[in-house]
Amino acid sequence: MASGRIVVYGGRGALGAACVNHFKSSNWWVANIDMNPNESADVNITVPKESSWIQQEQHVVSELEAALQGQKVNAVICVAGGWAGGNAAKELSKQADLMWRQSVWSSTIAATLAAKYLTPGGLLALTGAKAALEATPGMIGYGLAKGAVHQLTKSLGAKDSGLPENSLAVAILPVTLDTEMNRKWMPKADFSSWTPLPFVAQLFDKWIKGEERPPSGSLVALVTKNNVTELIVQ
Repeated sequence: MASGRIVVYGGRGALGAACVNHFKSSNWWVANIDMNPNESADVNITVPKESSWIQQEQHVVSELEAALQGQKVNAVICVAGGWAGGNAAKELSKQADLMWRQSVWSSTIAATLAAKYLTPGGLLALTGAKAALEATPGMIGYGLAKGAVHQLTKSLGAKDSGLPENSLAVAILPVTLDTEMNRKWMPKADFSSWTPLPFVAQLFDKWIKGEERPPSGSLVALVTKNNVTELIVQ
């Protein structure tokens, strides 16, 4: 008997895989939604990359419905996304389009899944960025997309958002996550200021269990200093 059911959107990426592993180790049923499968998950729903926003949503909704067979999930966690730099002088629309697809499309589809399949009192977690609380002139497309995720989160946490009763809609706002790729590209950085992936997975676990929950609609910045991570609720 599974401990519970969880959907991880972006479960093949570094943070997503850490979440899949964390919940599988606690005997959860885990569905991964991604461009690529994660063999550790119980169910893999592959997002058709070339499809439109609406087509992607229709595909993911129908595939998850078939996999759940009338069951509900305890959490929908969207950690899909990516990063691109660039200002207004070079390919702004191209960079913004890529970031919008990776962060906003995935977040809105995750919200639709939560409205349909989340149990009352469940968790919908999205991924914003602390940097996007301010101007991001060197990565405008990224800031634009993450700012939209922040707005989406606030709307989902408000009355009449369409989410099940007493559910928690929240966005984590990391600064830098301690991933293999980040270490590869920034080998001289101060790793003690990077947030460990297991910390984030454990944070989701707490919120699912109803422990130390912020108000619904909150933006929760993850600020790590000297290997200690503080939560700053916006």
